[in-house]
Amino acid sequence: MFLSDFDYELPKKLIAQEPISPRDNSKMLLIDNKDFKDKHFYDLPNLISKNDLILCNNTKVIASKLYGKRNTTSIQVTLHKVNNDGIWSAFAKPAKKLNVDDILNFKSLEAKIIEKLDGGEIKLYFNCKNDALIEKLTLLGSMPLPPYIKRTNGIDNNDSDNYQTIFAQKLGAFASPTAGLHFTKEIFNKLDQLNINIEFVTLHVGAGTFLPVKSEKIDNHKMHSEWGEVSKKVVNKIIECKENGGKIISVGTTTLRIIESAFDKKDLKLKPFSGYTDIFIKPGYKFNIPDILLTNFHLPKSTLLMLVSAFGGYKNLKAAYQHAIDKEYRFFSYGDCCLIMKNDE
Repeated sequence: MFLSDFDYELPKKLIAQEPISPRDNSKMLLIDNKDFKDKHFYDLPNLISKNDLILCNNTKVIASKLYGKRNTTSIQVTLHKVNNDGIWSAFAKPAKKLNVDDILNFKSLEAKIIEKLDGGEIKLYFNCKNDALIEKLTLLGSMPLPPYIKRTNGIDNNDSDNYQTIFAQKLGAFASPTAGLHFTKEIFNKLDQLNINIEFVTLHVGAGTFLPVKSEKIDNHKMHSEWGEVSKKVVNKIIECKENGGKIISVGTTTLRIIESAFDKKDLKLKPFSGYTDIFIKPGYKFNIPDILLTNFHLPKSTLLMLVSAFGGYKNLKAAYQHAIDKEYRFFSYGDCCLIMKNDE
């Protein structure tokens, strides 16, 4: 398939700039093959049975957007990956004015540019590392919102809470697993009352999630790698759910990617997993674990749109997105969501 197969026109007014309050009042489009039903997220507990298992991504977003100076020039840096050698990859604005060996100052934090790449990307080495660096980022940084969310002054203090799921636990993401943003304590209480099981996996979402696909033939696209983990406990819960005739509900594309990465295609069984994955899911992929996918509405020409098209059926998802546009659903990270039944189209 081609990149143009995943394009669509979206009115700018439908790009959500703030989340709905309360979170569980967001609209939810139920996509069951060719049948579309307009719901709200608070309807979710009534659409799931006690034999089913909900899987969520418990990653926690690092406050990785920094505002500082190079000499007298104001700069903005968004970190998106740390390597084993302590070198960080970041996107910088304005990148053209930066050079290798420049020192960037972020109040009590300094970083040296050690490499300059294409597309505004740079590599940095900070004057402190590990826990001390994370502590400073927490104090000095702001949430790494995607570029389609605009802030007049660059910062909105509400984003510190709004861009984090209420079950965020393991620090390491550079973008939020946004399907999880719809959950509230009230929803969790309702699920608990209905004896519906919830388990957690981890996938530290990279900012590469938002990088554009540059190859017209999507088979030529190389996915970014992200670290994730599926515990033995979760594997056993999934197997138990399947044996009892229950369905696996994946909360978000990140959760789906890590549980599919944990499936051993040679032995045809799910196994505990800890490490990096660059799995690229597109139409034609045969899913092994999830039966239902809860996810937001994704950008045109994105790998995430390719994934949901693989899960719900290419033609179905194309029609569902047009339905959502016609009904003025709110799109992207702070927008509404959809609940997709697996469709082996």
